[in-house]
Amino acid sequence: MSQGATGVSGQVSDEPVREMCIGDGAQARACTVRQVLDRIGGKWSIGIVVEASQGPVRFTELERRLDGISRRMLTLTLRNLERDGLLERTVYPTVPPKVEYTATPMAAELYETLVTLTNWAERHRDEIATARAEYDARESTVPAG
Repeated sequence: MSQGATGVSGQVSDEPVREMCIGDGAQARACTVRQVLDRIGGKWSIGIVVEASQGPVRFTELERRLDGISRRMLTLTLRNLERDGLLERTVYPTVPPKVEYTATPMAAELYETLVTLTNWAERHRDEIATARAEYDARESTVPAG
């Protein structure tokens, strides 16, 4: 997919964040961890990693499977995941060009973590719903202020 076809003119930059992360020690490490968590916790990143972990996937397949994502957002998210080393992009010399995205070993490890998190959420779904209902009932009777 060419940049012209997607309306995307360039790479998303972490430049403002990078300026805040300059330095040595714990603060710089914490900043890097925050950047990574922000990226993988983004609205579309998890879905893309999950899809790519099942095997090579093309742009149009991702576009169909991720309901509501725009072409621009898909392009930007794919570029950032590739930049972070979570996806490998392969371009085949065909007309039109065929592009596939595959999860890297690092993304496969992340996928396993996501499965663990999903299983945890499934196990505790009812407890969370109960806690929410109890909180909402309790808070609706407390005067604002």
